[in-house]
Amino acid sequence: MSKLARTSNQIGSIIQRARKRRGWTQAFLADQAGLRQETISNIEKGVRSAKLASIFAVLAALDLEFKVTERSKGKAEDIEALF
Repeated sequence: MSKLARTSNQIGSIIQRARKRRGWTQAFLADQAGLRQETISNIEKGVRSAKLASIFAVLAALDLEFKVTERSKGKAEDIEALF
């Protein structure tokens, strides 16, 4: 699974989809990551105050990794192709 995330909401959505694909509840993921269920909920909602360490714990519990790359630049033609 390779997903692009540029906002906290997008990261939360990726985490939520990965959790649901495994059939895990927020409480179960929280237990696996050593966090509280409320923290998982906040991360999935894209709450900006979520600590990076908590996000890394969740990613590790889901067997996902964080990867940083150069930001891709869209072209006008790419946007026009959508319409």
